[in-house]
Formats: sequence, structure tokens, C-alpha cells
Amino acid sequence: MSGAAARLVEGHVAALAEGLHGPARARARLLREAHDGLSDAVADLVGRGVPEGRAAERAVRDFGTADEVRPAFQAELTLAQARGTSRLLALVLPALIACWYLAATVAPAPGDAAALLAGLLGAVAVGGTLLAAGAAAMTGALGRVVPAPARLPEAVAWTATCMSVALAVGALSLTAVWTASGDWAAAGAAGALTLLSHARVGSSARACRRCLGGAGR
Repeated sequence: MSGAAARLVEGHVAALAEGLHGPARARARLLREAHDGLSDAVADLVGRGVPEGRAAERAVRDFGTADEVRPAFQAELTLAQARGTSRLLALVLPALIACWYLAATVAPAPGDAAALLAGLLGAVAVGGTLLAAGAAAMTGALGRVVPAPARLPEAVAWTATCMSVALAVGALSLTAVWTASGDWAAAGAAGALTLLSHARVGSSARACRRCLGGAGR
């Protein structure tokens, strides 16, 4: 394409990109596909004798305005973010459950407070893990057979948000319990691991909510 036609196509893709939220790789892939599709449409029209400038205008018009096309792109990105967040939860939470119980066994606090607290946190984490595993399946292989429920990304976003809050509370509580017992090593290890997980899950939860906000535009 010449400079004018290329600028028209690139400008349309840039307008489409504004306000799109989601995983960087998935976002880049969708925009690249849009650009390639427009370029192919222009080339096809030019091959049929349409002047390049008019071909670019027609290809952009047939593609749809940015406001018309953006919701479909955002819906795909929202589902991709929900898939990534649910997989993260399904990996992180079981690992934390194992670490909490191991720490509570190796360094029990007076009155079994650490074991009790680990049990309560573990019960919350198990619930989150089951929800996350189901969401991961429905947005992954199972989603190719059965369409994912429309509210699934929202459910994943708020599950991740709740788990992030629970991890923050758990980090402070576990650290306090083991610090009171004088076991600084257990306090530091449990607190640091849980806070690290809280930060990662919290970041993914915020990304999910941004996607939902974009989808609601």
C-alpha cells in the first residue's frame, strides 16, 4: 500500500486499540489480525481495479467503525484475561495451602493457633481453587465445546479479588501468630510467600476488572 492508504488503515487500527484492555500478547495479536485483514481487503479491491485510496476507504468502511468493532475485541480479551487469572489461582492457591500446613506442622504456635489459622485460610483457598479450576476449564478446552457463561469473567474477577484480600489478611495473621510464638523463620517465610501471592493475584484481579470496565463501555 502507498503512504496514504497505509496511514488510513493504521489510523483505523489505532482508533480500535484505544480503550482495549487485556493480556498484552492477546491484544497485540487481535490488532495485528485486524491490520492484516484490512490490508488484505485493500489488496483484493486494488486487484479488482479499485483505486488504492478508494479501496482503503471501502475496506475500512466494510470493516466497521472502531466503536462498532471494539466490543467484540474487548469480549475476547476479557475472556483471555479471565482464563489467565483462573489458571493463576488454580496454581497459586494449592501451593499456598501446602505451605501453610507444612509451616504449621513444623513450627506449631502455642494453643495450635497456627494450625487453626492455616485450616481456616486453607478452607477459603480450597473454595477459591475449585472455582478457579472450573473457570479455567470453561475458558480453555471445555470452552471449545460449551460456550463459557457470559458472567464467567465477572465471577473470576471477583473471586480473584476476594482471594487477594484473604491472602493479605492471612499474611498478616500468620506472621503475627508465628512472631508471637518466637519463630521468626516461620513468620518471615509464611508472611513473605503469602504477600507475594497476594500481590500477584491482586494484580491479575485488577486486570480482570479493567477488562470488565472496558467491556461495559
